Amino acid sequence: MCGIVGYVGERQAAPILLDGLAKLEYRGYDSAGVCVFFNKQLHVAKTKGRLAALGEMTAQGSGVPGCLGIGHTRWATHGAPSKENSHPHVSTNGKISVVHNGIIENYLFLKEFLRSAGKTFASETDTETVANLVEYHYEREGALFTAVKKAVAMLEGSYALGIVCVDDPERIVAVKKDSPLIFGFGKGENFIASDVPAILKHTREVAYLNDGDLVVFSKDSVEFYNTLGERTEKVPEHIDWEITAAEKGGYPHFMMKEIHEQPKAIRDTLKNLTQDGRVTLGNIELTRDYLSGVRRIYIVACGSAYYVGCLGKYILEKSCRIPVEPVLASEFRYSQPVLGEDTLVIIISQSGETADTLAALREANSMGARTLAIVNVVGSAIAKAASDVIYTCAGPEIAVATTKAYSTQLLVMYLLAMYIGDIMGTFKKREYDEVFQALQALPALISETITQERLAEMQACAARYCKHHDVFFIGRNVDSATCMEGSLKLKELAYVHSEAYAAGELKHGPISLIEENTLVIAVATTAELFDKTMSNVKEVKARGANVLGLTTENYREEIAKTVDSLLTVPKTHPLLQPSLNVIPLQVFSYYVALARGCDVDKPRNLAKSVTVE
Repeated sequence: MCGIVGYVGERQAAPILLDGLAKLEYRGYDSAGVCVFFNKQLHVAKTKGRLAALGEMTAQGSGVPGCLGIGHTRWATHGAPSKENSHPHVSTNGKISVVHNGIIENYLFLKEFLRSAGKTFASETDTETVANLVEYHYEREGALFTAVKKAVAMLEGSYALGIVCVDDPERIVAVKKDSPLIFGFGKGENFIASDVPAILKHTREVAYLNDGDLVVFSKDSVEFYNTLGERTEKVPEHIDWEITAAEKGGYPHFMMKEIHEQPKAIRDTLKNLTQDGRVTLGNIELTRDYLSGVRRIYIVACGSAYYVGCLGKYILEKSCRIPVEPVLASEFRYSQPVLGEDTLVIIISQSGETADTLAALREANSMGARTLAIVNVVGSAIAKAASDVIYTCAGPEIAVATTKAYSTQLLVMYLLAMYIGDIMGTFKKREYDEVFQALQALPALISETITQERLAEMQACAARYCKHHDVFFIGRNVDSATCMEGSLKLKELAYVHSEAYAAGELKHGPISLIEENTLVIAVATTAELFDKTMSNVKEVKARGANVLGLTTENYREEIAKTVDSLLTVPKTHPLLQPSLNVIPLQVFSYYVALARGCDVDKPRNLAKSVTVE
């Protein structure tokens, strides 16, 4: 969940490292540090807190000379946020410095082994064990490459490692297992990083490392090795999106920028997955013979992606008549799922690196299920491990709380339902054509949902309700699933306790929590269930709740008779309505967070890419 950057070249390393780490702040962190080789020594600067504090400590890097170095932003797992626990970590004798993303599961055993060999420890982290373990083998082997190979052979867990040695001042060694790491090809300089934005200013040619890959590089050379220790070649992949895609572009926050980028993300994904009025899903093929044998579909994901899966259940079951079960990735492996050749497992992850989701994917593969990944990052671990992959075209998403990635994942649910339903004959041609036409209009309707006038209405509602400490979201059918995402956004961004319930469940317990001035957000856009939802609204109103209603334009007058405040969205085809309903909930949470003084792009305790279990 942390960020890693490494550089070797002819320029001063520290400013490049700091700039790269700044581009990775979205991943979440509580401390930061750099290690640079200069004058035959490893110079380390690190501190608890924001990257700005490290910048001040090092005069924005200019105070740390040297042309080779590694940098890190840490999100605490082993040991509290502190200077001592911050990376980079240096070995006992000062020979080795390491940055690490992941968790070393057997570090306690290794720590005792290394203590018996005379190594000492200054931190509570698992990572310091890696630095000392590499040094232990280096003292016996005399070669950094061999020492790293022997060390990682003893590690259990997940890791992306950047390693430097005081006796090898021109090279960096990096290795990856279950945590993201890329290599950047430069001219007279080379890089490693956790993600593309960290190095995009300097190169557009990258290689995504596979699990077990080890890379040794200097400013002018690079050698790749696979998990067997054999030399391999990596063909550079060109990154074609602009660096401005990872910048705010005049918006006050990345989140608001990404909310406004949703129409483009939808258009780009549609363009990539449709052709000549038909859904193609890119290069994948699900045949009628295969689909007729599918008895169950699992949708496995975490967080917002899981709520896409909850919507996917309604969308796919209605359109394809195949049982669908959304499952949290963190629970999937441990629930002993019934899997086999008659099971399709859909895996959803924005980053393609989510640890729980990746583990669930591997479990499904091992049990003979067909796996279909929906990811936003080409070459990511999940994309490589799945039987098939559908790429969303959301572009880089920097804000921790997802908006456009969620919307493009939801779009793929529609497209997948149309594709399967068309093949199986459960999605009739007339409706197929109607939905396809509505999809073409969806980007414009999203733009209509975020006009300045509508944003002002959402901000006014946020100002009115920002001091509430308990919020309940209610809705039915797809509105209920949308409420889950709305509730999560309020938790993530504004640190407000919120719960989402299927409105029909109120009488089975939750209504006991409704008291005077409790805020209830009621989503009521499903035509056949509108009256039932309004009955639930009247139940909470009778118990003193303040109700903020969200509905389509055609129900404005009807719902206004009951609710205290109202937000509306344009009406679209019922299958696609969730794509519009979620937008006001994203914006409302954004403005509530601002009113409460919260950092909307970097919420506390959260990380963009959760790469540890």
